[in-house]
Amino acid sequence: MTEPRKHLLVVYHSQTGHTRNMARAAWRGARRVPEVETRLKMALRADLNDLLWAQGLLLGTPENFGYMSGALKNFLDRTYYPAQGKISGLPYAVFISAGNDGTGALTSIERIARGYPLKPVCDPIIARGELTPDDLQRCEELGETMASGVAWGIF
Repeated sequence: MTEPRKHLLVVYHSQTGHTRNMARAAWRGARRVPEVETRLKMALRADLNDLLWAQGLLLGTPENFGYMSGALKNFLDRTYYPAQGKISGLPYAVFISAGNDGTGALTSIERIARGYPLKPVCDPIIARGELTPDDLQRCEELGETMASGVAWGIF
């Protein structure tokens, strides 16, 4: 008898395509772990059902005016109250495409994540400026690490 697969959700917003490329890289990395099913969802299309389905969460955003994107904030706003008491301690990690230093976007996500409460389990990835192959490789590794942690109950 095979065990049911675990679930990892990747939620992101992208305007220029940089964060989308980071999200796809994380998704590719997560798919290397066959014990985990991974959903890749744009923030405005992801909903409470997606969040409740997940046993791990990756959040991706561009840095907009030193903050997370409005679309990612919208996802967090729409799911916050309905998810209360249902996802406490859900492991999560963040990736950010930043034109500046990315710390404002990261701080804003961390503040909201504490309110859910979500559990940070991996260092955030902040890609500053143009994306490099190294940035995308780090995103793939993040996806694989998250999926592995979810699969083996490490997080």
